[in-house]
Amino acid sequence: MDLDEEHVRGATPPEASGREPHRLRNTLLTLLIPVTALGATVAVMAWKGNPKEKLRAQSSALPSVGAATATPTKAPPSVSPETATVDRPWAGSPAEAWPAGPDGLALPQATAVGVFDQDRVAKDLELAKAFLVATNLDPKVVAGGYPQAALDLTNQQNGDDLAADLAHPSKENDPATWVSRFDPEWAVPVTDQVKVQGLITFEGDGEQGLLVHVDVTFVYALKPGPQVGKAAPSTGPTTPGGGSRPSGGSSSSGAKSVALIQAEPGTVEVEREIVRRKLDIRFADPARFQVKKDKVSLTRWSTERANTLCGFHDGYLRPSFRADRSSGTAAPSGGPATDPYDWSRPLDESGECGTASRS
Repeated sequence: MDLDEEHVRGATPPEASGREPHRLRNTLLTLLIPVTALGATVAVMAWKGNPKEKLRAQSSALPSVGAATATPTKAPPSVSPETATVDRPWAGSPAEAWPAGPDGLALPQATAVGVFDQDRVAKDLELAKAFLVATNLDPKVVAGGYPQAALDLTNQQNGDDLAADLAHPSKENDPATWVSRFDPEWAVPVTDQVKVQGLITFEGDGEQGLLVHVDVTFVYALKPGPQVGKAAPSTGPTTPGGGSRPSGGSSSSGAKSVALIQAEPGTVEVEREIVRRKLDIRFADPARFQVKKDKVSLTRWSTERANTLCGFHDGYLRPSFRADRSSGTAAPSGGPATDPYDWSRPLDESGECGTASRS
């Protein structure tokens, strides 16, 4: 998992003049490389006897959890180490107990806020959820497709900016900071299922209208695409300390290295990428501001990505596979380890490339 630059852009609070200006703001993308790719102290266990029987015996058996209704006070519990497979892509992960897809996005009870009545607030909350689904859960988008449905949900200034990012991705304006897509040449989802855990809340924003806060973690299971392990594309990472890749580590305390079970020879490698997104989505009063009803305006977004490669800014998420690590495609990174499943902690705002304690 790796950590990257700050990036916040989108519709800013509508001004009293009635115009909705576009203004660049700072957000951040934290990328975390898994400790296994960094030469950190990792216990690698090779079992004697039938490894499948051992895996069954070590099954985490975590009780299922529903969609969150409050911010947790601690990290998810430790899980018995298991190798992820196509049949069990969530094995050895807290996400195995999480809800999947839109079911993991619970909406709060709508109440009247400022100029918006209860029905309008309920509608806007559904629109915010629809944007999250279109950008993080749509199977076609996750598999590399164009997120047209998400653009159609945004106000025009937002939509134009996001479309420009998609057309010309860069370090400063990388669509991967707001949409979860995997280039099929490099990573292929093994299931349409995406595990989800997080929180959606809202508040009045004075004359600006309604502000919806999102803090949600998405977990994706993937296998290598045909280009994994081959020469890195031109947008790939630089050497440590280079100008296109932040150096250093993300802050964390008490994180432990993860114990992994070796995959059986000949099996399909399955890796997980964990993406935590924090967004503020504003709904202004169309009677007072130049915005359209039933459209979202992103005012701020921040992202942490775990079990991903540092230094790629081509608009796609880039999970870390063994072939990348063995070929040197995965750029090394240092720093204290962070648990990507722990969303009780503040989102890392160092803007640096760090390490993840588990994937």
